[in-house]
Amino acid sequence: MTSKVGPKGQVVIPKPIRDRLGIAPGDEVVFVDEGEAVRLQRARDPADLAGSLAAYRLSEDLEAEHRRELEREAEELRERSW
Repeated sequence: MTSKVGPKGQVVIPKPIRDRLGIAPGDEVVFVDEGEAVRLQRARDPADLAGSLAAYRLSEDLEAEHRRELEREAEELRERSW
């Protein structure tokens, strides 16, 4: 499948590719430079990204680290008050 670059540098994404990627008018896309090629992908909604990171348990890990930090600070304050 080929497409010509217009005078403003614009390219029409062929309909079969738009349909397969679920790209509609007004959607954002991302261009990824891969050296001799450029990959086009649909931009993700930030809400989708949050769900994709859930498996990594980042928020639970950060919360646990924050609790430990607060406990250390409280212990230091107790030691200084003696």
